[in-house]
Amino acid sequence: MSPPALALQALSFAYAPGAPQVLSDVTIDIPAGSITAILGPNGSGKTTLLRLALGLLSPSSGAIHVAGRPQREWSRRELSRRVGLVPQDELVAFDLSVLEFVLMGRAPFLGLLEMPGEDDRDRARQALATVGIASLERRVVPELSGGERQLVTIARALVQESEILLSDEPTAHLDLANTRRVLDVMRALGRDGRTLVFTTHDPNLATAIADHVVLLRDGRVLAAAPTTEAITAERLGATYGVDVEIVDVRGRPLVITR
Repeated sequence: MSPPALALQALSFAYAPGAPQVLSDVTIDIPAGSITAILGPNGSGKTTLLRLALGLLSPSSGAIHVAGRPQREWSRRELSRRVGLVPQDELVAFDLSVLEFVLMGRAPFLGLLEMPGEDDRDRARQALATVGIASLERRVVPELSGGERQLVTIARALVQESEILLSDEPTAHLDLANTRRVLDVMRALGRDGRTLVFTTHDPNLATAIADHVVLLRDGRVLAAAPTTEAITAERLGATYGVDVEIVDVRGRPLVITR
């Protein structure tokens, strides 16, 4: 049996000594090849959890394993090839073209001062085509709409070819058409065997695509299970502090507040 893609063991974190704990005793196994939603209200610690998994933060206590190997044993370059991130918001300070921005995802595969080659450019253009924005490759990133920038950021993560892809609120700035496009891309990556982990505060987004769900409130895990087990009215009520009802709509659960 293969090890989890990510294993978080008794993980706790605070941003400064003596500061309140953002995460407390978090233990989660992310199955390899799964699509896992980290679901919880604003301020529950979802984004911090992703940053720890990526190695951008170090836990106050506990351990993180990537593909069965302690995270600290991976070099930064190795970890960049294994784990990619789609942030919720990212400031682009320079007038990079869309193609130039996506090519930044090829950095883990290039040597010091090495420039991207034609193969890298082909991969970047394929990533743009995958998310449906191939026509934007010459546009300047700061001039794009919020939704277009989110799609470009996803394309950059795709061209990194990471086996594990972390996404922070991947549909936060997207309209209905682009939300569907992103979900279709995520489903396709899942079918290809990638491990996807995304944060959201929307339980209906989780039920639409995730096969595993982690419920997080105040930095603590309330449930970590297959979607059908985790998404119950009782557990969602405890997660969000409101009464909810789950109804069946054409064979799919729909979560509504009472």
